[in-house]
Order: sequence, then C-alpha cells, then structure tokens
Amino acid sequence: MEAPAVASPYSKDLLLTMYRKMYLIRRFEERAGQQYTLGKIAGFCHLYIGQEAVAVGPVEAIRQDDYMLSAYRDHGQPLARGSDAGMVMAELFGRGTGYSKGKGGSMHIFDIEHHFYGGYGIVGGQIPLAAGMAFASRYRNEDRVTVCYFGDAAANQGALHETFNMASKWKLPVIYICENNRYGMGTAIARTAAVPEIYKRAAAYDMRGEPVDGMDALKMYEAVKDAAAWCRAGKGPVLLEANTYRFRGHSMADPANYRTKQEVEDERKNDPIPKLREYTLAQGLAVAADFERIDEEVKAQVDAAVKFADESPEPSVEELWRDTIVEPGEADVRPRERVLGMKVTNWPSYPTGQELKVTWDLEPREQAEAADKKAGLIR
Repeated sequence: MEAPAVASPYSKDLLLTMYRKMYLIRRFEERAGQQYTLGKIAGFCHLYIGQEAVAVGPVEAIRQDDYMLSAYRDHGQPLARGSDAGMVMAELFGRGTGYSKGKGGSMHIFDIEHHFYGGYGIVGGQIPLAAGMAFASRYRNEDRVTVCYFGDAAANQGALHETFNMASKWKLPVIYICENNRYGMGTAIARTAAVPEIYKRAAAYDMRGEPVDGMDALKMYEAVKDAAAWCRAGKGPVLLEANTYRFRGHSMADPANYRTKQEVEDERKNDPIPKLREYTLAQGLAVAADFERIDEEVKAQVDAAVKFADESPEPSVEELWRDTIVEPGEADVRPRERVLGMKVTNWPSYPTGQELKVTWDLEPREQAEAADKKAGLIR
C-alpha cells in the first residue's frame, strides 16, 4: 500500500475506537430488530442504523464528564459513551437487569455513570432540559458542555424556539445537534418546514448555526470539537444540523413505503462505517486484519448482550411502585453495581447550589440598553 500524500491528523487509536463504536451500534441495532421480530422486545423500537456517525463523532470530541441527552432514538449515544451493551439490551427486553430495571424500555435509556441523561419520548421534550443542564453548569462555574440531540421534526416544536432564545440570551454552553434524517416519521421535512435547512434558524436568535455531513464520523468529530471549544469559551450555544439518513423505518412498526427502495439503496452507498474503514486503510494507519478482529469481537459482544438480556429475570410486580420518589438523603442506585456487581468509583457528584454564588450577570443591562438604542427606543 502506498503511503498517503498527506499524513492523517488522526491517530490510529482514535480511528479504530470510532470504528469499533459505530460497528457496535450497527450490530446491536440489527440484533435488536431481530429480537423485536421474535417478540422479545415490545412497544416502540427506533433503530439507529445509518446514523452511527452522528453519535460517535461527537462522543469522541467532548469530555467524558460533559452531559448528553437524546430523543427516543437513543440506543446509539449511550453505547458510544460506554454503557454496558447487555444492560442496554436488557432494558429493551423490559428485564430487571436493564439500566432502569426494565421500566424505561427502548425510548428511555438513562445512564448517569456515563453522563447520558436520557432518551425522551415527547418530541422535543429534551431541548429545554438541555438548556437547564447547561444553565446549571454555568451557575456552578463548571466548564462542562451539554450535547442535546433532536430530530428534524422536533425543530418545529415551540419549545425549541423558546429555549433557543433563552440559551442565546444567557450564553449557555449547550450544543444542539439536529439529526436531520429527512423524515419526521413518514413525512419529508421539506413538506412541513418553510425553511427546511434547520441550521438557518439559529440566526434568529443570534446563535451560531452550521450544517454538517452526518454520514461522516470525522466531520462530526471536528464540528463538535470546535463547537465545544466555543461553548467553553463562554460564547454561547451552537446549533449543528447533522444531515444523515436512517436505513430502516421510523420504528420497527414502520414499513417505510413513503420512500423508494432505490432511494434507500442510493443512500447506503454513503454508509459511514465502510467510509471510515476505507479512510483508515488508505492512510496506512491500520490493516484489514485490524478491522476483522474488531468485527469478530463486536459480534461476540452483541451475542453476549442478547444472551444476557434473554436470560435476565423480568422485574417483580413490587418494582412498579419503586423509584417513583427519591427520599431526602437517599443514595443513588448505581446500575452496574446493582446488576454486575462492579464497583463504580467515578459516580458523578454535584454541589447543592446552596454554597454557590452567581458570578455572572444573567441579563446584562448594558446589552439591553444598547439594543434599545439601536431600535430607536432611547435617544
């Protein structure tokens, strides 16, 4: 193999880590679809097949202690962050060994240990929550950022516009990633939005907004890495529109007959997983055997995850009334300790807020006066 003309700015470790995570999500989701068909998974199940780069690129670009939230297509992000695949699959199965004891299911994966604060079934429901988490970061004088995923259809929810206004006004350290897979359930975004380019909406709130190729993990990595630096510098929120494509239906119940087979086949040629593999090989940073080894290890990992979920017990009837209220002083339940007996030593802790003082002006008067003067309200 000839050496590349220009050396890659990425390390072998980073590229293979990103490939492993994308391949894990793909194989996990394929087996989840299979198990749904077999009746092992009930309710809704939204697969992430085709959108893996949108999860993996950002995860590698931010810190492990940064916050992350998602919508209900939420298996990919926690797997990319390091959640246990068996416990995620068990949650899909509704088993007691899942992250939420089987009570959250496919749409509500939640892993505090890895700073993944949930998938949300209400369209756009996570958007204001992300602003709240970013507000808390700034109030605590942390330099954490919050990454919030939402779908293209959620861009038309009123909560988005209210939140963007607040996030921009208060310069909150939050990165909003719109996963524009072109269809809100079965309706093309261009049929429902006067301005289908979601990133353009940021301009209305004096907010940075950019489109990104969501089918390229490295482009997602670079965009989020730069956005995170922007947020940590106190410059305010960022809206990234990740243009991506789901290869399967909106959910397992969706036959996806609103698009042609040819369209899907054409989009599959832009699959982010072989794209990253081909790039790494072309750069001479890995050989085919490296990827073959990863593929076999991931397949075994997913097989073990399905076996673990299938052999796990269903939650007892008494569990229905547990974990509904947190009593004062009650300790957090650490899922991997509860299920796997692993000692979790890096459990997140946060100041109460009682000992903190606000060190920034929430609504700077100078800015408001300048705006009034520009608008001709002050002479």
